Amino acid sequence: MTSVSALQIVALVLAVLATVVGVTVFVLGARAIVRTVAVGRPATGRTSEPWRRTWLVLRLLLGHGRFQHRPAVKAAHWAVMLSFPILFLTLVSGYGQIIDPWFTLPLIGTWIPLEWLTEVIAWLSLVGIVLLIVVRQRSHPRRGAAAVSRVSAAGGSAPEGARASRFFGSNRGQAYVVEAVVLGVVLAVILLRGLEAMLGWPFWWATAMAALSDTPVAVYPTYGALLAHHPLTAWIGSLFAGASRAGIENAIVLVALAKILLSMTWMYVVGRRPAMGVSWHRFLAVVNVWARRDVNGKPALGPLAPVTAGGRPVDLTELEEIPDDLRLGVGAIEDFTWKGLLDLSTCTECGRCQEQCPAWNTGKPLSPKLVVMALRDHAYASAPYLQAAANASTEPAGHTSTTGHVPLTPGGSATDSHASLDVLTLVGDVIDPQALWDCTMCGACVQQCPVDIEHVDHLVDLRRNQVLVASTFPAELGAMFTKIEKRGNPWGLPARQRLAWAKDLPFEVPVVGVDVEDASAVDYLFWVGCAGAYDDNAKRTTRAVAELMHHAGVSFAVLGDGETCTGDPARRAGNEALFQMLAKTNIETFTEAKVRRIVVTCAHCFNTLRREYPQLGGEYEVLHHTELLEQLVADRRLVPVPEAERASGTDGATGLSSGTVTYHDPCYLGRHNEVYSPPRELLRASGARVTEMPRNQERSFCCGGGGARVWMEETTGTRIGTERAAEAVATGADVIATGCPFCTVMLTDGVASQPGEGGPAVVDVAQVLLDAVRPRD
Repeated sequence: MTSVSALQIVALVLAVLATVVGVTVFVLGARAIVRTVAVGRPATGRTSEPWRRTWLVLRLLLGHGRFQHRPAVKAAHWAVMLSFPILFLTLVSGYGQIIDPWFTLPLIGTWIPLEWLTEVIAWLSLVGIVLLIVVRQRSHPRRGAAAVSRVSAAGGSAPEGARASRFFGSNRGQAYVVEAVVLGVVLAVILLRGLEAMLGWPFWWATAMAALSDTPVAVYPTYGALLAHHPLTAWIGSLFAGASRAGIENAIVLVALAKILLSMTWMYVVGRRPAMGVSWHRFLAVVNVWARRDVNGKPALGPLAPVTAGGRPVDLTELEEIPDDLRLGVGAIEDFTWKGLLDLSTCTECGRCQEQCPAWNTGKPLSPKLVVMALRDHAYASAPYLQAAANASTEPAGHTSTTGHVPLTPGGSATDSHASLDVLTLVGDVIDPQALWDCTMCGACVQQCPVDIEHVDHLVDLRRNQVLVASTFPAELGAMFTKIEKRGNPWGLPARQRLAWAKDLPFEVPVVGVDVEDASAVDYLFWVGCAGAYDDNAKRTTRAVAELMHHAGVSFAVLGDGETCTGDPARRAGNEALFQMLAKTNIETFTEAKVRRIVVTCAHCFNTLRREYPQLGGEYEVLHHTELLEQLVADRRLVPVPEAERASGTDGATGLSSGTVTYHDPCYLGRHNEVYSPPRELLRASGARVTEMPRNQERSFCCGGGGARVWMEETTGTRIGTERAAEAVATGADVIATGCPFCTVMLTDGVASQPGEGGPAVVDVAQVLLDAVRPRD
């Protein structure tokens, strides 16, 4: 028909033009991403074990393991994700349908399994995208009061108003474009399938109705064939039962064109915006997950990535071998590794990191999402110039360094002069300095991120540059650094006091090199740690663990004044040089003392000795005291006695195991090292009634003491420890138990700030167990 032919010609011209523009702009956008990521420094170890990495990507993406706490969102996102590759074939067939409405893909176009898969995925994707739209609108920043109510009902604290939404600060307009395109394309696919059914069997509805009223059985194959090829969309064709065949053909051409125009519009929009992570993550997430730090499927938690130059770790204790122009940490966008820049590019702006961040939830400037977005936007504003400078044979006029990063001005291009542009600093111009130092390094952001962004490593690299290069950091940290350098501990107390905790114990605590020749003569070296030696609350934990090991017949010895800080607070504050100095000193001490097995009460010392010292050659079997004590209880070397037979001890621990206990997961024991069960098993073995806080285990809320924050004051918003203590008090527990001295300090202060008299005692799990195993004298 002439009208149909004219329509087809116009549609084909529009489809071809849209495709040429869309694909071209999309390829240019992809090229911009590749060029931006390529600006980054080398990142070693990111391509090892390729087959294992590939399997991990398939398992994580298809299994959607990071959505375990959001089953509805998991199912919805899974369907929408699969619709992209599966329904791509319907886009290809759409071009053929413009030329010929009867067109089907050769060989597979009428293959029943593919047709069923297409329709199932299309309907699931439709339901999924509608659900995701509803989720976004329910959590919209304009519904701040409702968001606060939902978070509170889940047992957590929440920022006031719009900040309570995890989508606060996200590019909502970009998200709406993506949602609209997905919705439009899926609807077009479903409508096309229905029209195709009507085109193939124009009188199937009447035939089917006749079949239900004593019509000969011979008509059934026609109806059955229709359902076989269009199982979930045949009914849509019935809506066009009165239309002519020409009308149906025209409708197929128009819907196919609409689907193509929608798809090409999306490609044009995202191609013009290479920093549009909400769209590009569907491609970049595969690469980012594949190039993750650990190939064991776990998030990038535990040890920090070392300082590197040229992709290799830098030894900062050998000052004479360090080049004068070595750039330490991240001070400019090009100081990130290519994996770091890929991280920034992959952010979906979902806000799950922001929703879990303790700093953000207590009214502070830090949002991991907003930090990543700010760095990403700066990278894509700067990278074209960086690339031009790197490829130039001479320095641009008015500029002195090819490594300086500059903002992209509107209308600028990679060939413009840099002379008129202001040079920005990452910390100060791009990121709020307070946001950088507000981070507790709790790892909640990394644990929650569905695309494996390594927030903690990046924030530490920014801190490293501030400390080691710019010498700009909070005054409290300067005092802490000085105390560690001079006295070997953040308290600045003399080494001779490291054994004060053992005074008046009913047994002798042997010291390596004094009472025993070396650590090979005992079962474990008991690493007391700075807090365990100097902090009054932590001393009680140290004594309790020593008594329990003695009671169980476990031989141990300590280093006494031979101990020095492991370096955890220095490293997380960005002072990598001080950390390496301390670590090498301790490793030399361990080597001389023939140390192989270590038990430690501090979660931060535990993580540092177990996960970070191997980076410097210190390989040891390191146990947290809760792990050792759980094994001793399981082996019945420690047996809790009936409550009536328990008696008080010198530390006043009476009654700790006879009431209700809530357990707070230390971040560096729980999220960073996945030790969740041993402390809880010990509490139950002690006879305590354990009640969980709403946020526990991998979703536990931080105490506020990590990331060297225990040495800094909180001057903005609510204290993190106060928020966590309020959650613990709300359980009605008599005792708050934990497994880290930093947590004990922060939660004790938090409980003291709660309204009313008294409050639950804050103790270590070992103190609860000691109360249960200590018999009456």
